[in-house]
Amino acid sequence: MTLSELSLRNAKRQAADYLVYFVTIIMAAALLYAFNGLVFSGEIRELYSMMSSLPMAIVPASIVVVCIFGWLVSYAANFMLTRRSRELGTYILIGLENRQVARLFFLENLAVGGCALVLGLLIGNLLFQALRAMILALFEMPYVFSLAVSLPAAGLTLAYFLLIYLLALYKSRKRIREMKIYDLIYFDRQNEEAVIRTGRNRRRMFALSIVFGIVGTFLLMIGNLLLGIIGAGCVIFFLYGFFLTFASGVPAFFEKHPAGKYRGQNLLVFRTLTAKLGTMGMVMATISLLLTATLIALGTGLVFRGIFDGRAAEHACFDLYIGAGEKGRPVDQACLDYIEGNILVEQSLTYEVRLNENNGVRQYLDDCGIEYFYTYRQDPVIRYSDYAALRAVAGYPAAKMEPGQYLIHCIPYLSEPLEDFRQPITAGGRMLVPGGVYTEHLIQRYAADNGQGYILVVPDEAAAGCDLLHHAYAAKTARPVGEEQVEELFGISNRIAERERGDTYDSDDYDTVYANVYEEKTAAYMTALTVLPLYYLALALTMTAATILTIQQLGESRHYRRQFALLDKMGMDAGEMAKALRTQFAIYYAMPAVPPLLIGIPFILNLAKQPEPEIMVGLSSPAAIVAIALGVFFLVYAVYIGVAYISLKKNVLPER
Repeated sequence: MTLSELSLRNAKRQAADYLVYFVTIIMAAALLYAFNGLVFSGEIRELYSMMSSLPMAIVPASIVVVCIFGWLVSYAANFMLTRRSRELGTYILIGLENRQVARLFFLENLAVGGCALVLGLLIGNLLFQALRAMILALFEMPYVFSLAVSLPAAGLTLAYFLLIYLLALYKSRKRIREMKIYDLIYFDRQNEEAVIRTGRNRRRMFALSIVFGIVGTFLLMIGNLLLGIIGAGCVIFFLYGFFLTFASGVPAFFEKHPAGKYRGQNLLVFRTLTAKLGTMGMVMATISLLLTATLIALGTGLVFRGIFDGRAAEHACFDLYIGAGEKGRPVDQACLDYIEGNILVEQSLTYEVRLNENNGVRQYLDDCGIEYFYTYRQDPVIRYSDYAALRAVAGYPAAKMEPGQYLIHCIPYLSEPLEDFRQPITAGGRMLVPGGVYTEHLIQRYAADNGQGYILVVPDEAAAGCDLLHHAYAAKTARPVGEEQVEELFGISNRIAERERGDTYDSDDYDTVYANVYEEKTAAYMTALTVLPLYYLALALTMTAATILTIQQLGESRHYRRQFALLDKMGMDAGEMAKALRTQFAIYYAMPAVPPLLIGIPFILNLAKQPEPEIMVGLSSPAAIVAIALGVFFLVYAVYIGVAYISLKKNVLPER
């Protein structure tokens, strides 16, 4: 048998022995190809002018993913070298040279990677279609299935894979060429060296790592960049300190609670786990770090999605809206002239937003402890006739107001406390009693819009006695206002502001321009630019962490088989053995997942509370975001757990 034939045979056997690793490498190639396809897709770039910057987000994310998968391949190659060291040493004993054995190991792993790449490109094409459909759905564009290979995307994926495999396998090849026969044959008996050797120091480090974990989590939630970096360092110290010292903590616990040592399968389960953790503490810490980053990436992506969707929904309630920025200044006539000449308007309204002489509603919200951002102390008001016309422009049903009443229009976040506000108010010297509360989107987030969080709707004659805040314009158009038209309106407003106000020009001086289609496309673009790369990273991190855990567990199947065969001969019941295996298996996979939950959940909850409260509602509420992030996290993780458990149970437990 030639060296090439032997390499091919071993490659086939290797793929069978490490099926989970092989499948993960296939999915890695598929992920890389799919996102590279987005980079080179002309169709995606044409959806929106700013989509040309999408590669600036995808490529850096891909570089991080390549590094993650590079570590996975390097770890797997080293693990395979450890598991097969006796076999490779035997080849040297029968006459092969070290360089030949190194070449054999290099070629068979390269063959596995090559097969995974080919299959990954095929699956990646389907995955690209899924990503393409998602992005088209974001922009509300029709999707038509079209299977075609992107040669630039395939070429870039090939370059990534060559970089991953050649660097990872070069290290293993160099090690084999330099190792002696004895070292190679007994390579599988080497364990991770203890970083902290004495039991007392280990216990101290264990306690110190817990303190660092708590401090680091709080620092991450403060929101300051420098403190966040320090917090991340504390979290990393916690994870590595925890897993490097945990193995010594279990015996110490049972020394204080000796009765628990012999209860059920405790002795078997924890003795096996502590032995395993004692030899792979660094790996467990790294896996836990990857899972922490996964959960944070998922939660951050969901928070960003909630922000983009919430803001777009609030800003997109009118086909076209212009709010004058400078107090008392009307909407620029040049903008109105451009609209008349270039946009077909079906219904329009130029109106005023004013400020009441008192602040009864604002004071009530302050007294209720409602957290919201306000830039002025008085209550904003609008004439009822303007409000009725504004609702018609937005397509909302009519709102009836009886004589002597006032209405409140507010964001949903403020609706509950304001429905309880039943006090009369004075506007323009007139006493008014409360009417209804309405909560449709009405652009109520900034001072230049229709109130800030809320606005009072008062009779026309009452509003006439209030101070003017700003003018605004809203229109219903026959066709969606295009991106170029919105940009032109922005340009007109900017040029007028610069020309008329010169050195005193401020960004708040130009008109605010919103158009529903433009706002929806901007939200879709921001989602594609930030959320997709975060999900990309999260999936790569989860796959890498779960794969390493799984190949470690399945790699010990022979050891477990001998262990349970001995227990079988000693008379242990089959049900007891199955229960012991399940318990051991569950703790093994739960160990690296628990610290990420303790760090990630508070971080995500805190992050989801930072944006404007009115947009983080429904599926974007903090609790919902945490639930969705955990659901996606455990869904991917559970697939690996299920595959590993079924395989291990089949190969380990004795047949009866």
